[in-house]
This record gives sequence, structure tokens and C-alpha cells, in this order.
Amino acid sequence: MTTQALSFTQRSSAPMIRGMWMALLALLLMLAQTLAAHARMPESFADLADKISPAVVNITTSTVVAARGGPNPIVPEGSPFEDFFREFRDRQGDGDRPRRTSALGSGFVISEDGYIVTNNHVIESADEILIEFFPGDGQPVTELPAEVVGTDPNTDIALLKVSTDQPLKYVSFGDSDKMRVGDWVMAMGNPLGQGFSVSAGIVSARNRALRGSYDDYIQTDAAINRGNSGGPLFNMDGDVIGVNTAILSPNGGSIGIGFSMASNVVTKVVDQLQKYGETRRGWLGVRIQDVTPDMVEAIEGLDTARGAMVTDVPDGPAKEGGVLQGDVILNFDGADVDDTRTLVRKVGNTEVGKTVRVVVLRDGQTETLKVTLGRREEAEGAVPAAQQAEPEEPAEVEMLGLTLAPVTDAMREELDLDANMTGLVVMDVDESTEAYEKGLRAGDVITEAGQEKLESVSDLQERVDAAKDAGRKSLLLLVRRAGDPRFVALSLEE
Repeated sequence: MTTQALSFTQRSSAPMIRGMWMALLALLLMLAQTLAAHARMPESFADLADKISPAVVNITTSTVVAARGGPNPIVPEGSPFEDFFREFRDRQGDGDRPRRTSALGSGFVISEDGYIVTNNHVIESADEILIEFFPGDGQPVTELPAEVVGTDPNTDIALLKVSTDQPLKYVSFGDSDKMRVGDWVMAMGNPLGQGFSVSAGIVSARNRALRGSYDDYIQTDAAINRGNSGGPLFNMDGDVIGVNTAILSPNGGSIGIGFSMASNVVTKVVDQLQKYGETRRGWLGVRIQDVTPDMVEAIEGLDTARGAMVTDVPDGPAKEGGVLQGDVILNFDGADVDDTRTLVRKVGNTEVGKTVRVVVLRDGQTETLKVTLGRREEAEGAVPAAQQAEPEEPAEVEMLGLTLAPVTDAMREELDLDANMTGLVVMDVDESTEAYEKGLRAGDVITEAGQEKLESVSDLQERVDAAKDAGRKSLLLLVRRAGDPRFVALSLEE
């Protein structure tokens, strides 16, 4: 009896002991992770600041502002007080003479021979640029004049150059794609004209788009204020992973939402400015729009909202390579295309003159085309009109919530349309319909339906009937407004 009880006790305690060991191991693992986290958290940024601060500079620009001239803006012209206010303004040194204004910003040295990166808006229109260096180690502050090597307003980047007999301390670019949300970063610059200053924070978000097609901003809560523009954002290895450019603020001061242009964008721009004094971006030669979820059902062979829909193909590389209006670009030069922003950035970052493979979805099948890229800077604004035939039918028709009529010569003149434009003009839109909700308005011109050209009202009816016969629930229309094309999917269900 005793032996049996002992044996039972031993068997019962074994799982308990294993459980205790497992709990102990889990506790040790948590402790190790906590210690590792604290090891990654810097106790101080002082050593890092000492190491890289000599490469960070203040930038002072001055600009001559032309005389305003004309009557005194404070009082109406001819007022008895006009002479009084003019004399007062002249006494304050603000007469009709040209004035010199100053602005402050930041920058950083990227080579020992004096190349300096900053924001374009810091030096734009400046007549004189002065660089202020802080060498550290008790050495005096030095100043050198700078010249503009090149600028890129699209990414708000400028490259400057100073001449010096002594090698300058400089910093290197890091890989911004390796930065993760939560990583420590440090900003340096000249906030609010207070001189050299350091602030620290973390990466709050990545791949932010603010205003342009080439935007790729790192968002950070490191304090960035006016005057920090053009300064560097560092990782903990002392590499520049961003150029501080903008803040989001209701009062003009830092509220912890700052934006730095990612270094992987900046390096490509700087390399081109250094070589050519200007940017040379690839140009595909298409007009595109995002594929929206409601368009997916209307596009044969597409299962999700992805790719870039081609709305127009003017004369250029894409047309020569066989790209057609209505194609959906799914892959460019070996990389998948998620949306229009992805495609624009990939094309812009590709070498001018390179022949690339472009995978498009057309009529439910994928096709691979070869396109030799042109240069965007040379082609911007050149969008020739497509050659199309004359319309025939003058009758109006109500369809899909729209009152439509074929394009006539009178309409071309009234709507300022191209002489060869064909299609259906939207005469009116029923405000209770889906067409109105999706933005169609009187004066729009529908040039395609179901990715086929329209020349008459009967053409549209044929596209509607064909789509219904194929079991489709919506029809894809190509709509032009003031010359700008976009695709709209309208439901066929009554």
C-alpha cells in the first residue's frame, strides 16, 4: 500500500517539475529579451552627436526683393493720407528701393571636397548662399560661400558645393529601406535660427506620400522645426537615412509629426545632380490611373485591384513598344506594379535608354512587351492627340443615368475639344444615379466603352448588350474632361 502510494506520488510530481522548469525557462527568456531591448536603447546620444556633428551645417541665404512700386498699398490711391504713409514707410527703410531678405536652413556634407545636400526650398531663388561649419573641439566656426550644383523640385533636394583647401568632415548615406517603425533616429540642424541643435525620436511610419509622384517620406517624432529643413536624419550607426523636409503642424511648431525624404530616393537624385547638374528620369510615355475595386469585375482576367490602368498612349516609348490604351500594367522591369505611384517611381528610377520588359493585361491575357525608356524631363507636357474618325449620329439617348449625344463640330468648339475627338458627350446626368456619384458631369466626353472606341450611340448600346450577354455586372468607360482621361466602371444591373 505504501509502495503503491509512493509510486503514484512520483508519477504525479514529474509533470509538475517539468512545468516548473518550463515556467523558469520562459521567465529567463523574457528576461533575456528585456535585457536585449535595453541594450539596443541608447543611454545617451552624446557619442554619436560628437562623431557626426562636424558634417552638419547651417545655411544662410539672401535674396534681393524688387521694389514694389505703385501706389501706397495701405491707403486708397488719391487719399489725403497717401503722402503721410509713404513718408512713414520711407523713414522705416521700406520705400520703393530693392530690399535684401535672408532665410535660414540646414544641410550636411557628403564628401571631403565640399559637396553639401539640402532642400531645394532652402536655397531656391537665393542670390547668395553662405555655409556655416561647426568643427567642434573648441575650434572656431567657419563660413564659406556655396554654389548651386543642381536642384530637383520634385523631391525638394538641392546639391551645393564649397571650395576649401582642407578636407571636410562628411557623413555617408544609409539604406532607408532597412529602417523599421520604432527604430531610433536622430535629427540635426538649425531650428528657428537658434544654431546647431540635436533632437531624437523614433521612426513613426514609412512610405508617406505628401505631394508628388516621387515622394517616399519617413515620418518621425524627432523634433523638427523651421530651420531644420535640409538637415539630416541619422540612424544609430551615424548614417543619413533621410533629409528633413516638412512638418505637419497647426501652429508652425513641432508637434511630433515630421517628414524626411528617404535616403534611397535622395541618393539617386544626388548622383544625377553631381554627374549632370540635373535629373534624368526614365519616361514610359503613358497616362495612367489606379485600378479601383469596382473596376475589377469589368476587366477580364483581373481578380484584385492592382496594377496601373493605361488611359492614354501618346507618341513615345510605350506606343513604340506596343502598349495600348486600356492595358493594365502588372509588372515593370521585373517588379510587380501595385498602383500608379509604384509605377511612376519605378519608371523614374530606371536609367534613360534602358530597354525593359513590361507585362500588361489585355483582353483577359497577359502579354510581355519590350519598351526602351525615354527621358521624362524632355517629354513632360507633350501629349499629342489621338487620331480618330468623325462621328455620325446626332441623336441623343438616355443610358446608364446619362443623357448622351455624339460629338459634333459645334460641341468641339464649345467644349474646346480636339478637332479629331470622337465619342459621346454627356449632356446631362441624373443626380440619383451611380454615374453622378462617381463624378460624371455634363461636358464630359466618353471615348471608350468596354475598352473599345465609341463613335456613335449605337456603339455604346452594343457594348452594353455584349457585356450583359457575357454575364458582366459593370461596364468600363473611358471618360475625358478638359483633355484628362480616366476610367469609370458603371453598374449594368437595373
